[in-house]
Amino acid sequence: MPEFKFIEIVNATEAEIIRAEDKNITFTEIVTDSRKIVNGSLFIAFKGESFNGEDFAIDAINKGAAGVIVSNDCPNEKVPNNGIVLKVDNTLNAYQKIANAWRMKFDIPVVSITGSNGKTTTKDLTAAVLSSLGKVQKTSGNFNNEIGVPLTLLGIDNNHKSAVVEIGMRGLHQIESLAKIVKPTIGIVTNVGETHIELLGSIENIARAKRELVEAIESGGTVILNADDPNVINMKSYVKPNVRIITFGIKNDADIKAVNIITNPPSTIFTVKIDDKDYDFDIPILGIHNVSNALAAIAAGIAVGLNGEQIRSGFMTLATTKMRFEIVDRNDVQIINDAYNASPASMKAALQTTTEIANGRKIAVLGDMLELGNISERVHREVGEEVVKNKFDILITLGKLGRFIAEGAKSAGLEKIFVADTYEEAANHLHKILLKGDTVLFKGSRGMKMEKIIELI
Repeated sequence: MPEFKFIEIVNATEAEIIRAEDKNITFTEIVTDSRKIVNGSLFIAFKGESFNGEDFAIDAINKGAAGVIVSNDCPNEKVPNNGIVLKVDNTLNAYQKIANAWRMKFDIPVVSITGSNGKTTTKDLTAAVLSSLGKVQKTSGNFNNEIGVPLTLLGIDNNHKSAVVEIGMRGLHQIESLAKIVKPTIGIVTNVGETHIELLGSIENIARAKRELVEAIESGGTVILNADDPNVINMKSYVKPNVRIITFGIKNDADIKAVNIITNPPSTIFTVKIDDKDYDFDIPILGIHNVSNALAAIAAGIAVGLNGEQIRSGFMTLATTKMRFEIVDRNDVQIINDAYNASPASMKAALQTTTEIANGRKIAVLGDMLELGNISERVHREVGEEVVKNKFDILITLGKLGRFIAEGAKSAGLEKIFVADTYEEAANHLHKILLKGDTVLFKGSRGMKMEKIIELI
């Protein structure tokens, strides 16, 4: 756990010292949840729309915290009468500054990953590759926001030889802001898609937002770009001087290019030329889109000086995030749990991959894709058309937007469609129709929690 001297905290946060009886103290841990207070920790009181951590500042000291950080406008009655008390303009910003100060203590490769799709899988693949250097600190789940990113950085310790930090965004300048905290030495952009178009308005703005990571990589670092995505490869012109560029791709020429791709459940096999030698890779995940993610990870390995054998060895340690095209057999039915999240691109990729591995009937259970704004109806209908293109036998939809998927599939000629309003309705219909040998794909945005249907069957 990170330990900070009092003066380090004050210098990092530029805090006003309200009370400090012992300025030689070392804080044993940084805590933002008063329920997790340990003796000697520093409690940072976050303020949100529906909560105020300052309500628990006194309680934190009583539980053993050595000090608290509260906002400048914290009422006197909420300020502890003992322990160290520091005040700042914004406690979240203070937390981020502390995380940055901790990250800067470590001279290790730090890889940041962003993109509309594939961030989390690329993070897992990259962490596996870099495990050949030694212990890797990586983002847990999808903790890729203004709170999750600092949490990942504060988890770095002296045993870590590298870190892999996923960076998400919900608007312009957010990646820029988070990158200032992370100070990555390597930046990966997986792709630019229509995810978050409701918030950013256009593909051009989404590309601009993702480009902020490219612009954040300083001299001596490396930028890794998807040569198959024109919006990504065009970011080349924004790379700073003395920053190495490594491209990856399947369709287009690239520094790291996959050939001879074979889907062989439960894994995907492909070949990559590294240092004029062909290496065969076997990754325990399916889909050509995941080959692209693996190529980004291979590029990261090359950026830190690993050879082909070391990269291949690293992939053998892969630990993937749950509900990412996770396949289980249940009563002779193949269940594909890809319910972690969904976008138009990842929906189509999941449908295509399911078609590659299914032997019997194919059933798609699809929910809403969120945050797509005024393109929602169109892209949901397109997903319905994609269901038919991939020759699915049955479609079940859930959610208001899911109805457009159903309409798109019906217009494209699919007859066996069931529109469910609840998890229970979807599960009950599945109970009625499932046959041995069926393959069932479950996918929707995280807010749809499509895995609940799996639990019911």
